[in-house]
Amino acid sequence: MKRIFSYISACLLCCGITAAMTSCSEDQPDFLQHEVITPPTATTDFAAGADISSITEFKAKGVKFYQNAADAATDTETEVTQIMKNLGMNTVRHRVWVNPKADMYCNKDDVVAKCKVARDLGMRIMIDFHYSDTWADPGKQTVPKAWKNDDIDQLIEHMKAHTVEVLQALKDEHINVEWVQVGNETTDGMMWPLGKSSTNMENYARLTDAGYEAVKSVYPDAQVIVHIDKAVQFDRFNGMFRRLKLFGARWDIIGMSFYPDDPKNETDQVVENIISLAERYGTPCMIVETGLKSKPANVDFNDKVAYKAAQTEMAQENKAAMEYLFSRMMNDTKGYCRGILWWSPESYDQTSYDKGAFYVDGYPTEALDAFNMSQYR
Repeated sequence: MKRIFSYISACLLCCGITAAMTSCSEDQPDFLQHEVITPPTATTDFAAGADISSITEFKAKGVKFYQNAADAATDTETEVTQIMKNLGMNTVRHRVWVNPKADMYCNKDDVVAKCKVARDLGMRIMIDFHYSDTWADPGKQTVPKAWKNDDIDQLIEHMKAHTVEVLQALKDEHINVEWVQVGNETTDGMMWPLGKSSTNMENYARLTDAGYEAVKSVYPDAQVIVHIDKAVQFDRFNGMFRRLKLFGARWDIIGMSFYPDDPKNETDQVVENIISLAERYGTPCMIVETGLKSKPANVDFNDKVAYKAAQTEMAQENKAAMEYLFSRMMNDTKGYCRGILWWSPESYDQTSYDKGAFYVDGYPTEALDAFNMSQYR
Protein backbone atom coordinates (compact mmCIF):
# COMPACT_ATOMS: atom_id res chain seq x y z
CA MET A 1 0.00 0.00 0.00
CA LYS A 2 2.83 2.38 0.82
CA ARG A 3 4.34 1.91 -2.66
CA ILE A 4 0.94 2.49 -4.27
CA PHE A 5 0.44 5.67 -2.28
CA SER A 6 3.93 6.88 -3.25
CA TYR A 7 3.24 6.15 -6.89
CA ILE A 8 -0.07 8.02 -6.92
CA SER A 9 1.35 10.97 -5.00
CA ALA A 10 4.36 11.29 -7.24
CA CYS A 11 2.32 10.95 -10.43
CA LEU A 12 0.24 13.90 -9.35
CA LEU A 13 3.47 15.85 -9.12
CA CYS A 14 4.87 14.69 -12.44
CA CYS A 15 2.50 16.26 -14.98
CA GLY A 16 5.47 18.28 -16.23
CA ILE A 17 8.86 19.10 -14.81
CA THR A 18 8.30 22.81 -14.41
CA ALA A 19 4.84 22.54 -12.93
CA ALA A 20 5.89 19.73 -10.64
CA MET A 21 8.88 21.58 -9.31
CA THR A 22 7.00 24.78 -8.57
CA SER A 23 3.70 23.49 -7.27
CA CYS A 24 4.59 20.69 -4.90
CA SER A 25 5.89 22.83 -2.04
CA GLU A 26 2.39 23.79 -0.94
CA ASP A 27 0.41 20.57 -1.32
CA GLN A 28 2.69 17.99 0.25
CA PRO A 29 4.14 17.80 3.79
CA ASP A 30 7.79 18.57 4.43
CA PHE A 31 10.15 15.65 5.02
CA LEU A 32 11.46 16.58 8.45
CA GLN A 33 11.45 13.15 10.11
CA HIS A 34 15.22 13.02 10.47
CA GLU A 35 17.95 14.06 12.84
CA VAL A 36 19.53 17.44 12.18
CA ILE A 37 22.83 16.91 10.38
CA THR A 38 25.97 18.06 12.13
CA PRO A 39 27.93 20.81 10.39
CA PRO A 40 31.70 20.24 9.97
CA THR A 41 33.84 21.70 12.73
CA ALA A 42 36.97 22.51 10.73
CA THR A 43 37.58 24.28 7.45
CA THR A 44 39.74 21.32 6.40
CA ASP A 45 36.47 19.44 5.84
CA PHE A 46 35.52 21.87 3.08
CA ALA A 47 36.24 20.76 -0.48
CA ALA A 48 37.78 23.37 -2.76
CA GLY A 49 38.73 22.26 -6.21
CA ALA A 50 37.98 21.84 -9.88
CA ASP A 51 36.60 19.54 -12.52
CA ILE A 52 39.62 18.98 -14.76
CA SER A 53 38.22 16.06 -16.76
CA SER A 54 39.53 17.38 -20.09
CA ILE A 55 43.22 17.40 -19.19
CA THR A 56 44.21 14.29 -21.16
CA GLU A 57 42.32 15.53 -24.21
CA PHE A 58 44.02 18.92 -23.99
CA LYS A 59 47.41 17.26 -23.60
CA ALA A 60 46.81 15.11 -26.67
CA LYS A 61 45.99 18.27 -28.63
CA GLY A 62 49.27 19.87 -27.61
CA VAL A 63 47.81 22.47 -25.24
CA LYS A 64 50.40 23.73 -22.78
CA PHE A 65 49.86 24.70 -19.14
CA TYR A 66 52.06 26.71 -16.82
CA GLN A 67 52.07 27.52 -13.14
CA ASN A 68 52.67 31.23 -13.60
CA ALA A 69 53.72 33.96 -16.03
CA ALA A 70 57.44 33.30 -15.54
CA ASP A 71 57.03 29.64 -16.45
CA ALA A 72 54.97 30.60 -19.49
CA ALA A 73 57.73 32.94 -20.63
CA THR A 74 60.33 30.15 -20.38
CA ASP A 75 58.00 27.39 -21.67
CA THR A 76 58.30 25.47 -18.38
CA GLU A 77 55.20 23.28 -18.36
CA THR A 78 53.41 21.84 -15.31
CA GLU A 79 50.79 19.08 -15.25
CA VAL A 80 47.30 20.50 -14.56
CA THR A 81 46.51 18.44 -11.44
CA GLN A 82 49.79 19.63 -9.96
CA ILE A 83 48.88 23.21 -10.81
CA MET A 84 45.60 22.84 -8.93
CA LYS A 85 47.43 21.37 -5.93
CA ASN A 86 49.96 24.20 -6.00
CA LEU A 87 47.10 26.72 -6.05
CA GLY A 88 45.94 25.31 -2.70
CA MET A 89 43.02 23.21 -3.93
CA ASN A 90 42.30 19.91 -2.20
CA THR A 91 39.82 18.28 -4.60
CA VAL A 92 39.46 17.20 -8.23
CA ARG A 93 36.41 15.92 -10.09
CA HIS A 94 36.50 13.60 -13.11
CA ARG A 95 33.59 12.64 -15.36
CA VAL A 96 32.91 9.15 -16.70
CA TRP A 97 31.36 8.30 -20.06
CA VAL A 98 30.30 4.73 -20.90
CA ASN A 99 31.69 4.16 -24.42
CA PRO A 100 32.91 7.52 -25.73
CA LYS A 101 34.39 8.02 -29.17
CA ALA A 102 38.13 7.43 -29.32
CA ASP A 103 38.91 11.15 -29.35
CA MET A 104 36.61 12.04 -26.43
CA TYR A 105 38.42 10.33 -23.54
CA CYS A 106 36.73 9.99 -20.09
CA ASN A 107 36.32 6.22 -20.36
CA LYS A 108 37.27 3.91 -17.50
CA ASP A 109 40.99 3.68 -18.30
CA ASP A 110 41.34 7.42 -18.83
CA VAL A 111 39.57 8.18 -15.55
CA VAL A 112 41.74 5.72 -13.62
CA ALA A 113 44.91 7.25 -15.09
CA LYS A 114 43.86 10.79 -14.13
CA CYS A 115 42.80 9.72 -10.64
CA LYS A 116 46.16 8.02 -10.04
CA VAL A 117 47.81 11.40 -10.55
CA ALA A 118 45.40 12.98 -8.07
CA ARG A 119 45.96 10.13 -5.61
CA ASP A 120 49.73 10.57 -5.72
CA LEU A 121 49.30 14.28 -5.00
CA GLY A 122 47.05 13.63 -2.00
CA MET A 123 43.99 15.20 -3.65
CA ARG A 124 40.42 14.32 -2.70
CA ILE A 125 38.46 12.77 -5.58
CA MET A 126 34.91 13.07 -6.92
CA ILE A 127 33.66 10.82 -9.73
CA ASP A 128 30.87 12.12 -11.98
CA PHE A 129 28.97 9.39 -13.85
CA HIS A 130 27.13 10.80 -16.87
CA TYR A 131 25.57 7.42 -17.80
CA SER A 132 25.97 8.35 -21.44
CA ASP A 133 28.57 7.97 -24.18
CA THR A 134 28.83 11.75 -24.34
CA TRP A 135 27.79 14.92 -22.53
CA ALA A 136 24.76 14.67 -20.26
CA ASP A 137 23.09 17.85 -18.99
CA PRO A 138 19.58 19.29 -18.50
CA GLY A 139 19.04 19.49 -22.27
CA LYS A 140 20.22 16.00 -23.19
CA GLN A 141 20.53 12.70 -21.38
CA THR A 142 21.29 10.25 -24.18
CA VAL A 143 21.19 6.59 -23.23
CA PRO A 144 24.46 4.77 -24.08
CA LYS A 145 24.36 3.17 -27.51
CA ALA A 146 24.98 -0.30 -26.12
CA TRP A 147 21.95 0.05 -23.82
CA LYS A 148 19.55 1.75 -26.23
CA ASN A 149 17.24 -1.28 -26.57
CA ASP A 150 17.05 -1.97 -22.82
CA ASP A 151 13.84 -1.97 -20.84
CA ILE A 152 14.03 -0.25 -17.45
CA ASP A 153 15.10 -3.36 -15.54
CA GLN A 154 17.89 -4.07 -18.02
CA LEU A 155 18.93 -0.42 -17.94
CA ILE A 156 19.22 -0.56 -14.17
CA GLU A 157 21.39 -3.69 -14.32
CA HIS A 158 23.68 -2.19 -16.97
CA MET A 159 23.96 1.03 -14.97
CA LYS A 160 24.86 -0.85 -11.79
CA ALA A 161 27.43 -3.01 -13.56
CA HIS A 162 29.06 0.01 -15.21
CA THR A 163 29.22 1.89 -11.91
CA VAL A 164 30.76 -1.05 -10.08
CA GLU A 165 33.23 -1.75 -12.88
CA VAL A 166 34.63 1.77 -12.92
CA LEU A 167 34.72 2.19 -9.15
CA GLN A 168 36.30 -1.22 -8.62
CA ALA A 169 39.01 -0.35 -11.15
CA LEU A 170 39.74 2.76 -9.07
CA LYS A 171 39.70 0.84 -5.81
CA ASP A 172 42.07 -1.77 -7.24
CA GLU A 173 44.58 1.05 -7.73
CA HIS A 174 44.18 2.05 -4.07
CA ILE A 175 42.41 5.26 -5.04
CA ASN A 176 40.08 6.62 -2.40
CA VAL A 177 36.91 8.05 -3.93
CA GLU A 178 35.18 10.39 -1.50
CA TRP A 179 32.17 11.45 -3.59
CA VAL A 180 30.28 9.89 -6.49
CA GLN A 181 27.65 11.57 -8.64
CA VAL A 182 24.94 9.25 -9.95
CA GLY A 183 24.18 11.31 -13.02
CA ASN A 184 25.21 14.75 -14.21
CA GLU A 185 22.74 17.65 -14.00
CA THR A 186 19.79 15.26 -13.94
CA THR A 187 17.25 18.08 -13.72
CA ASP A 188 14.86 16.03 -15.88
CA GLY A 189 16.24 12.62 -15.03
CA MET A 190 18.75 10.55 -16.95
CA MET A 191 18.95 8.09 -19.85
CA TRP A 192 15.97 9.37 -21.76
CA PRO A 193 13.27 8.43 -22.50
CA LEU A 194 12.92 5.70 -19.87
CA GLY A 195 14.58 7.70 -17.10
CA LYS A 196 13.05 11.10 -17.93
CA SER A 197 11.69 12.38 -14.62
CA SER A 198 8.98 14.61 -16.07
CA THR A 199 7.34 11.63 -17.75
CA ASN A 200 8.33 8.74 -15.48
CA MET A 201 9.59 9.81 -12.09
CA GLU A 202 9.45 6.28 -10.72
CA ASN A 203 11.99 5.09 -13.28
CA TYR A 204 14.33 7.96 -12.54
CA ALA A 205 14.08 7.31 -8.79
CA ARG A 206 14.81 3.62 -9.36
CA LEU A 207 17.86 4.50 -11.44
CA THR A 208 19.09 6.92 -8.80
CA ASP A 209 18.71 4.36 -6.03
CA ALA A 210 20.38 1.69 -8.14
CA GLY A 211 23.34 4.02 -8.55
CA TYR A 212 23.39 4.58 -4.80
CA GLU A 213 23.51 0.83 -4.14
CA ALA A 214 26.24 0.28 -6.71
CA VAL A 215 28.45 3.00 -5.22
CA LYS A 216 28.05 1.71 -1.66
CA SER A 217 28.87 -1.85 -2.76
CA VAL A 218 32.39 -0.72 -3.71
CA TYR A 219 32.98 2.34 -1.51
CA PRO A 220 30.67 2.06 1.53
CA ASP A 221 31.85 5.39 2.91
CA ALA A 222 31.63 7.38 -0.32
CA GLN A 223 29.05 10.16 -0.38
CA VAL A 224 26.51 9.78 -3.19
CA ILE A 225 25.51 13.02 -4.91
CA VAL A 226 22.37 13.77 -6.91
CA HIS A 227 23.18 16.80 -9.06
CA ILE A 228 20.90 19.29 -10.81
CA ASP A 229 21.46 22.77 -12.21
CA LYS A 230 20.49 26.36 -11.32
CA ALA A 231 21.24 26.45 -7.59
CA VAL A 232 19.51 29.82 -7.30
CA GLN A 233 16.09 28.24 -8.02
CA PHE A 234 14.81 26.72 -4.77
CA ASP A 235 11.63 25.25 -6.27
CA ARG A 236 13.67 23.41 -8.88
CA PHE A 237 15.53 21.54 -6.14
CA ASN A 238 12.67 21.15 -3.71
CA GLY A 239 10.46 19.65 -6.40
CA MET A 240 13.08 17.14 -7.53
CA PHE A 241 14.19 15.96 -4.10
CA ARG A 242 10.65 15.81 -2.79
CA ARG A 243 9.69 13.47 -5.61
CA LEU A 244 12.83 11.37 -5.19
CA LYS A 245 11.94 11.03 -1.52
CA LEU A 246 8.38 10.00 -2.33
CA PHE A 247 9.71 7.13 -4.43
CA GLY A 248 12.25 6.03 -1.83
CA ALA A 249 15.45 7.06 -3.63
CA ARG A 250 18.53 7.63 -1.48
CA TRP A 251 21.37 10.15 -1.66
CA ASP A 252 23.91 11.69 0.72
CA ILE A 253 24.54 15.14 -0.77
CA ILE A 254 22.51 17.52 -2.90
CA GLY A 255 24.78 18.63 -5.74
CA MET A 256 24.34 22.01 -7.41
CA SER A 257 25.52 23.84 -10.51
CA PHE A 258 25.90 27.56 -9.89
CA TYR A 259 26.88 29.85 -12.78
CA PRO A 260 25.76 33.30 -11.62
CA ASP A 261 25.17 36.38 -13.71
CA ASP A 262 24.80 38.49 -10.56
CA PRO A 263 27.30 36.81 -8.22
CA LYS A 264 26.62 38.64 -4.95
CA ASN A 265 22.83 38.59 -4.99
CA GLU A 266 22.61 35.08 -6.38
CA THR A 267 25.14 33.83 -3.82
CA ASP A 268 22.96 35.27 -1.06
CA GLN A 269 19.96 33.39 -2.45
CA VAL A 270 21.88 30.12 -2.70
CA VAL A 271 22.89 30.42 0.96
CA GLU A 272 19.20 30.48 1.90
CA ASN A 273 18.43 27.63 -0.49
CA ILE A 274 21.15 25.41 0.95
CA ILE A 275 19.98 25.90 4.51
CA SER A 276 16.36 25.22 3.57
CA LEU A 277 17.15 22.12 1.52
CA ALA A 278 19.58 20.65 4.06
CA GLU A 279 17.18 21.08 6.94
CA ARG A 280 14.22 19.81 4.91
CA TYR A 281 15.86 16.66 3.56
CA GLY A 282 18.53 15.94 6.16
CA THR A 283 21.47 15.99 3.74
CA PRO A 284 24.13 18.64 3.11
CA CYS A 285 24.73 20.39 -0.21
CA MET A 286 27.73 20.99 -2.42
CA ILE A 287 28.42 23.32 -5.34
CA VAL A 288 29.92 20.73 -7.66
CA GLU A 289 30.09 23.14 -10.62
CA THR A 290 30.66 26.85 -10.74
CA GLY A 291 32.43 29.38 -12.94
CA LEU A 292 32.35 32.98 -14.09
CA LYS A 293 32.79 34.53 -17.52
CA SER A 294 36.47 35.05 -18.14
CA LYS A 295 36.79 35.80 -21.86
CA PRO A 296 36.63 39.43 -22.98
CA ALA A 297 33.75 39.72 -25.40
CA ASN A 298 34.59 42.95 -27.20
CA VAL A 299 38.39 42.82 -27.41
CA ASP A 300 40.31 41.64 -30.47
CA PHE A 301 41.94 38.33 -29.58
CA ASN A 302 44.85 39.14 -31.90
CA ASP A 303 45.66 42.26 -29.88
CA LYS A 304 47.41 40.33 -27.13
CA VAL A 305 48.20 43.33 -24.92
CA ALA A 306 44.63 44.63 -24.87
CA TYR A 307 43.20 41.13 -24.53
CA LYS A 308 45.45 40.28 -21.58
CA ALA A 309 44.59 43.59 -19.89
CA ALA A 310 40.88 42.82 -20.24
CA GLN A 311 41.41 39.32 -18.89
CA THR A 312 43.26 40.75 -15.89
CA GLU A 313 40.41 43.11 -15.07
CA MET A 314 37.87 40.30 -15.31
CA ALA A 315 40.08 38.04 -13.18
CA GLN A 316 40.15 40.58 -10.34
CA GLU A 317 36.37 40.90 -10.41
CA ASN A 318 35.98 37.12 -10.47
CA LYS A 319 38.40 36.71 -7.59
CA ALA A 320 36.29 39.05 -5.45
CA ALA A 321 33.12 37.18 -6.42
CA MET A 322 34.67 33.82 -5.58
CA GLU A 323 36.01 35.06 -2.27
CA TYR A 324 32.51 36.24 -1.41
CA LEU A 325 31.12 32.84 -2.43
CA PHE A 326 33.63 31.00 -0.24
CA SER A 327 33.05 33.30 2.71
CA ARG A 328 29.30 32.88 2.63
CA MET A 329 29.32 29.15 1.93
CA MET A 330 31.85 28.39 4.64
CA ASN A 331 30.53 30.75 7.30
CA ASP A 332 26.83 31.34 6.72
CA THR A 333 25.25 28.02 5.70
CA LYS A 334 25.41 26.40 9.16
CA GLY A 335 28.01 24.06 7.71
CA TYR A 336 25.53 22.59 5.25
CA CYS A 337 27.61 23.56 2.22
CA ARG A 338 30.47 21.06 1.96
CA GLY A 339 32.44 22.37 -1.00
CA ILE A 340 32.90 24.42 -4.18
CA LEU A 341 34.39 23.22 -7.48
CA TRP A 342 35.14 25.32 -10.56
CA TRP A 343 34.23 23.54 -13.80
CA SER A 344 37.12 23.32 -16.26
CA PRO A 345 39.18 26.31 -15.10
CA GLU A 346 42.08 25.11 -17.28
CA SER A 347 40.11 25.92 -20.45
CA TYR A 348 41.40 28.96 -22.28
CA ASP A 349 41.75 29.96 -25.94
CA GLN A 350 41.55 26.40 -27.26
CA THR A 351 37.81 26.06 -26.54
CA SER A 352 34.62 28.07 -26.93
CA TYR A 353 33.95 27.75 -23.20
CA ASP A 354 33.99 31.24 -21.73
CA LYS A 355 34.32 30.42 -18.02
CA GLY A 356 37.86 29.11 -17.89
CA ALA A 357 40.17 30.70 -15.36
CA PHE A 358 43.50 30.63 -17.22
CA TYR A 359 45.13 33.48 -19.09
CA VAL A 360 45.50 33.26 -22.83
CA ASP A 361 49.16 32.32 -22.38
CA GLY A 362 48.28 29.24 -20.32
CA TYR A 363 48.58 29.96 -16.58
CA PRO A 364 45.94 30.51 -13.85
CA THR A 365 44.25 33.85 -13.30
CA GLU A 366 43.88 35.42 -9.88
CA ALA A 367 40.26 34.19 -9.76
CA LEU A 368 41.54 30.82 -8.57
CA ASP A 369 43.29 32.36 -5.56
CA ALA A 370 39.99 32.04 -3.69
CA PHE A 371 40.36 28.24 -3.87
CA ASN A 372 43.56 28.23 -1.78
CA MET A 373 42.36 26.46 1.34
CA SER A 374 45.43 27.35 3.38
CA GLN A 375 44.11 30.91 3.80
CA TYR A 376 41.00 29.67 5.62
CA ARG A 377 42.71 27.60 8.31
